[in-house]
Amino acid sequence: MARYRLLPTAEQAAELAEHCRHARYVWNLAVEQQRHWQPGRRAPGYNEQCAQLTAAREAHEWLSAGSQTVQQQALRDFAQAMRNFFGGTHRRPTWRKAGVHEGFRQVGVKARHIARLNRRFGEVWVPKVGWVRFRLSRPVPEGVKSYRVTCDRAGRWHVAFAWVPPPVAGPGEGSVVGIDRGVTVAAALSTGELLHVPGLSRGEAIRLKVLQQRLARAQRGSMRRTGVKRAIAKLKAVEADRRRDWVEKLSTGLARRFDTVRIEALDVRAMTRSARGSREQPGVRVAQKRGLNRGISRSGWGMLAARLQDKACGRVEQIPAAYTSQRCSVCGHTAAGNRKSQAVFDCEACTTGPCNADVNAARNIAAGRAVTARGDLGACRSTIREPQFCSPAA
Repeated sequence: MARYRLLPTAEQAAELAEHCRHARYVWNLAVEQQRHWQPGRRAPGYNEQCAQLTAAREAHEWLSAGSQTVQQQALRDFAQAMRNFFGGTHRRPTWRKAGVHEGFRQVGVKARHIARLNRRFGEVWVPKVGWVRFRLSRPVPEGVKSYRVTCDRAGRWHVAFAWVPPPVAGPGEGSVVGIDRGVTVAAALSTGELLHVPGLSRGEAIRLKVLQQRLARAQRGSMRRTGVKRAIAKLKAVEADRRRDWVEKLSTGLARRFDTVRIEALDVRAMTRSARGSREQPGVRVAQKRGLNRGISRSGWGMLAARLQDKACGRVEQIPAAYTSQRCSVCGHTAAGNRKSQAVFDCEACTTGPCNADVNAARNIAAGRAVTARGDLGACRSTIREPQFCSPAA
C-alpha cells in the first residue's frame, strides 16, 4: 500500500465523513444479517444485498444522497471477508465503530483519476466529492486500480493506493542475522546492535499524562471531553508514526544487508491478551500484565515481523524461542543461572565473560538452533551453514 496524506477542504472533509458513515452503516447491516443466520436458512449473498440496498436508497433520502459505488463496495468487501472466514484465513468480520473504523474503498481507478499538480502535491478523484489534494511524499505507483480513504482518531485523512511493491534484494553473500525482540530493547541483532523504538519525548509524555488525567475528570458527552480526546489522539498518532517509520527503515535495512533473517516464533496476539479474566474468575496482577502488553505494542513486534516477511520474502525464518535467553551462544550450556539480570548474561560453564543478554539470545536465534526442555540441541535446518560470530562483547 502506498499511503499519502489527504488535504481536503472543510466541505470535502464533511462529504468524506458522510461516505465513511454510509460505508460503515451498510457493513454493519450485512454483519447483522450474518449474525442472525440460523441452520436451515441461507444468509443473503452479495446480489440480494445489492437489491436490498437499492430499495433502502429509494426509501431513505439521506442514504440516496451518498455514493452508490461506495456503498456497494462495502458489500463487496464484506462478501470477500466472509469468503476469507470460511476459507480459514481470517476471522469472522465484526462491527465497525464510529471514530475507530472511518474509511471507505474505491475500485475501478484509472490513470485519469489521479493527477500530479506539482512537485509537492497531487490530487485524486473521489465520487461525489471531486478532486481532493494530497501530499505527494513519493511518486504514485503506476497501474493502481483501487484506493482506500481513511480518517484516524487524530482527524487526519489519508489515501492508500493498492500496490504490491517488489521484494528487497539481498546482498547474495549468504549472510545471516538473528533478531531478539524485547521490551527494554526493541530489537537486538546478532551483530551486537541494540535498537530502540523512538517514542514520545519527555515533554510529550508529560503532556499525555496531564491530558489523560484531564480526560478522567471530564464529563461524558461534553465538548471539553471531545477536545481532550482529540489532543490525546494527536499525541498517540505521533507516536505511532514514529514507530511505523522506525519499522519500515529497519526492515528495509535488514533485507538489504542480510540474505537470511531469523526471528523468534512468537504469538504476539496471545502474548498481549488481557489478564482481567471473568467476573467469576478475575485475573491476578492485571496492572502488571497491562503494562507488559503496552510495552510489547510500543515495541512493534508484530509489525516488524510482518514487514520483514513482505520485504525479504522467502528469506525470513521462524526460530523457536524456547530457552534462547538461557543458552550460551559460545559453548551451548543452558541453565537459568546464566541469565544474571535483564541485560547481563554470564555463562556458568565457560569463561567467555559477561555479555549483553539480548545479543546472546539473538546469536542463538541466528544459529538456527532450538533448545528443548532437557537442554538438548536440535538443528532447525541442517542444510543452512552456521554463521560465524565474533566473541561476545563485555
